[in-house]
Amino acid sequence: MSPSPKPSLAFEVVGAAPATTVRLAGPVRRGVVAELARLLERHAPGEGATLTLDLAQVEAMDSAAVAALVTAFRRARDAGGRVVTDPLSEQAKRALATFRLGPDPQPKPKAPGVLESTGGAVLGGLRGFVDFLQLAADATFAIAQALRSPRKMRWGALAEQSIDIGSRALGIVGLITFLVGLTVAFQSAHQLRQFGAAIFVADLTALSMVREMGPLMTAILVAGRSGSSIAAEIATMKVSEEVDALTVMGLEPTRYLAVPRLLAILLMVPLLTVLADLLGMLGGFIVGVGYLDIAWNAFLNKMLDAVAPWDLISGLIKSVTFAYGIGLIGLFYGFRVRGGASEVGRTTTASVVASIFFIIVANCLFSVFFYIVL
Repeated sequence: MSPSPKPSLAFEVVGAAPATTVRLAGPVRRGVVAELARLLERHAPGEGATLTLDLAQVEAMDSAAVAALVTAFRRARDAGGRVVTDPLSEQAKRALATFRLGPDPQPKPKAPGVLESTGGAVLGGLRGFVDFLQLAADATFAIAQALRSPRKMRWGALAEQSIDIGSRALGIVGLITFLVGLTVAFQSAHQLRQFGAAIFVADLTALSMVREMGPLMTAILVAGRSGSSIAAEIATMKVSEEVDALTVMGLEPTRYLAVPRLLAILLMVPLLTVLADLLGMLGGFIVGVGYLDIAWNAFLNKMLDAVAPWDLISGLIKSVTFAYGIGLIGLFYGFRVRGGASEVGRTTTASVVASIFFIIVANCLFSVFFYIVL
């Protein structure tokens, strides 16, 4: 039995340096790789030259042949020339796809400077603020429409959100504000007892809780508990394309999702604030009666005399403003989430940070307005 003939490479060389074309045909496999390597080495392009490999008639190509082409490509690159593979048959395309045949990746662009980074951050912040204002306007208009047409209100969703934001937060809000009132009373008692003015602990505790600490602590707790929940829920719906599904069904996402949550937080936060005021004052009352040995009726009357109706109203105005800001920020971060499920956690964290920042800044502005302007 005679041995099978050794396969040979089918090729044609057209032109000469600096622009040479080599046309390959038929199967280009391991058996002809040595011949292919010698051919490519013989016609390797020098500096400024180009070797074009016409692979349109290649019927098959294996990884060994592709490796020979890659070697030729790298040799040409080092010599200052280049190898171009064009045109390609479908078999050649599939074979070359197993290797990265092309120029080296470009170096990473230089990091932007301080001014460029600052400008980009400012522009990004301005765009985000404009989007936030647009959401606030749409949500406010949707709430006005819902209040004007109560029959279109999703009362079940409103009740569910109110229970989650309000009744389920009673324990944590009550405990924290009670401890805050207790702490404020202890800290003020330590100083006022030195001057024989321990009775004024009642005034200080009552005013600080009603004007500042009650609305502030309630808002921070609601931002961490309910604001994050709103952002996470909306972000999850956005990632899972449920928000897009609402749009396809002809339902406005802002009206369908935002109105129940905003109305619930607007209703519940002022009620939680009143509870926080009372429990904070209770903490101060316990310190005054149990630690300072002040008669309970005298301490209670001093507390009630210190709090004017405007003090309670100013605290409620703060609580409503805080509540609306928390709800809008949670919705804003939820609706603008991009990417997959991993972005939901980052969005939730960002919404809580932004909500607390808003609460502190708004409280400062209210303090300046209430105590200086008024």
